[in-house]
Amino acid sequence: MRRAFLAITGLAASTTALVVFKGSPATNQVAQNLPSSQPVNPTPQEVEPSVDPAGVESTPSVAPKAPTSPKPTKSTARPSGTRTTTKAAPRTTTKAPQSTTRRVTGNGFENEYGYVQVQIVVSGNRIVEAVALSLPSGGESDIHSGDVRNRYDGRGGEVVQKQNANLNTVSGATETSNSYKQSLRSAIEQAF
Repeated sequence: MRRAFLAITGLAASTTALVVFKGSPATNQVAQNLPSSQPVNPTPQEVEPSVDPAGVESTPSVAPKAPTSPKPTKSTARPSGTRTTTKAAPRTTTKAPQSTTRRVTGNGFENEYGYVQVQIVVSGNRIVEAVALSLPSGGESDIHSGDVRNRYDGRGGEVVQKQNANLNTVSGATETSNSYKQSLRSAIEQAF
């Protein structure tokens, strides 16, 4: 019962103090001119606890600060004959982002087994895919060209993994591998 009485008394006292300080314009201006290093409202650590006759300490509750609306200020009338102009904010337009993905075809290179030409797909500053447009064909060249294509081409091939033309040579397809690397270098030079 005593705690409830102390809480209600504390609430009433803080509400009264709030009305007094916020109600008069002169005190409001004085409060605004206080240095910012001094706290206006006590923090919970600054409130002294009270002791009831039973020896139990209790801290009076501090009422939460009610939101206040700014006071209306006096407005000065404009002299007649003056115009007020308001500048509109500049318009901002956003263009649709241009696709940064592009295909770049390297120069073709001839070797003793046939013609080799490579194309890469570039997104931003990365190679995302490599495709052999032309590889030697016929007889055993089909097998070796297939090995080269399997090792280098695609989105998960060695070209995409390494992001350069320093590829491992495919065993048994040295000439085709070297021609592939040359065509790839020319595509990379054009792309970057």
